[in-house]
Amino acid sequence: MKKTKVLFVTSECAPFIKTGGLSDVAGALPKYFDKDRYDVRVILPRYGCMDNSFFDHAEFVAKFQLSWQFPGDEAVVIRVLKDGVTYYFVEAGYTFSGSWPYSDVGNDIWKFAVFCNAVVTFLFLPEFQPDVLHLNDWQTALIPVYKKQLSYENPSLNAIRTVFTIHNLKFQGVYDIPGMRSKTWLGEEWFGPNGLEYFGNGNLLKGAVMTADRVTTVSDTYREEIMTREYGEGLDGVMRFRSNVLSGIVNGIDTKVYDPETDSLLAKNYSVSDRKTGKRENKLALQKELGLAEDPDRMLIGIVSRLTDQKGMDLIASVLDEVLDNHTEVVLLGTGDPGFEWCFREAANRHPGTFSANLYFSEALSRRIYAATDAFLMPSRFEPCGLSQLIALRYGSLPVVRETGGLKDTVKPYNRFTDEGTGFSFARYDRGDLMFAVNYAKTLFFTDKGAFDRMVRRAMEEDFSWNSSARKYEALYDELVKEER
Repeated sequence: MKKTKVLFVTSECAPFIKTGGLSDVAGALPKYFDKDRYDVRVILPRYGCMDNSFFDHAEFVAKFQLSWQFPGDEAVVIRVLKDGVTYYFVEAGYTFSGSWPYSDVGNDIWKFAVFCNAVVTFLFLPEFQPDVLHLNDWQTALIPVYKKQLSYENPSLNAIRTVFTIHNLKFQGVYDIPGMRSKTWLGEEWFGPNGLEYFGNGNLLKGAVMTADRVTTVSDTYREEIMTREYGEGLDGVMRFRSNVLSGIVNGIDTKVYDPETDSLLAKNYSVSDRKTGKRENKLALQKELGLAEDPDRMLIGIVSRLTDQKGMDLIASVLDEVLDNHTEVVLLGTGDPGFEWCFREAANRHPGTFSANLYFSEALSRRIYAATDAFLMPSRFEPCGLSQLIALRYGSLPVVRETGGLKDTVKPYNRFTDEGTGFSFARYDRGDLMFAVNYAKTLFFTDKGAFDRMVRRAMEEDFSWNSSARKYEALYDELVKEER
């Protein structure tokens, strides 16, 4: 059987470079495809801030001129094989140098225009000629546009199908049209209502949505939400126009990486069968580590998040004093808006021994929080999919979430009459509704340990590996390739 060849294009990918959830997706999803039927490879920039040890055994693939002339018009592609997946890295002079993958939007548009140009030029090489290009977020959005422009002189490019995945519609790559034209080398004809034009500016993500063969986003509910004015970020009309090619496929997590039974970062490993003792020991260890009162009978609530309005930090700040008491502790890990950092720092001063504010990020501490906590707070204003609630479920920390996007799709609200559910939820973005959900969780924890533990068991038994999502992407690829053939 001939394999379907897929080139997965991303601006970041774990473990090579990580700034957010996209990196986790790109690092995990390609491993889960049926390798007998699909050859899925990944291509991304080689940033100057990457650990050079990743490239100790890299192989040179090609050096070539890009498809348009501009300063620094040569690109080099190298190949790395890791965990059974082939990764390609694009170098282009000093384009991807610096201490961080992203900077200001103007510089980033130019930087990722170079990357997109290099990817399209790579398609002409014999190294790997894909059937499907799977593109991710606005940093890759120029690829279907460039491909369409080049296909006028190279019709063979039409055989390569494109899937564009929106991980967060808030970030679109918007810039003034003259500036965008100078950075992308696109002609004026591309900046009309059916192209990149967006309320008088240029919008890269819109260009991809208008030109890709299929558009996906990372949960079914988020698909519906982005077609509304409230969540559409100005593109709700475009999403409704393209609704016939728009679908939602929920993200997963790498269950080999996130496994409380084997996670070396935990104080004690545990499985579903010994969850009670395992979580108890992890709770005591974390309470001691962070200077909280060491009491396994206290309810411990965790927050691991960027400190932004999107993540509901204003709601958390407004209820924190009410949540904390002599029987309830909260631990927070994250960085973000300086105002929220100051707010939580002050709260930690007011509540020594019950609230721990860790205003930095540590992968190791995040794992210990998932393992130690009884509940996990995630009251997002909007959440395309969310990975934290999936990790929390895996580690037996019951999510308390707002019913939006992927949170609604992945957390089943507790029903005390049927003894079903894997977490607690509320619908309105309202401090009172959040407080009601938190108190519901606290009441169950303190008054019905059996029901609470059964929820923990159900949460840990949920399957949010990439297996199910990978099968749905395979079906999408098959449909596209069948259409072309």
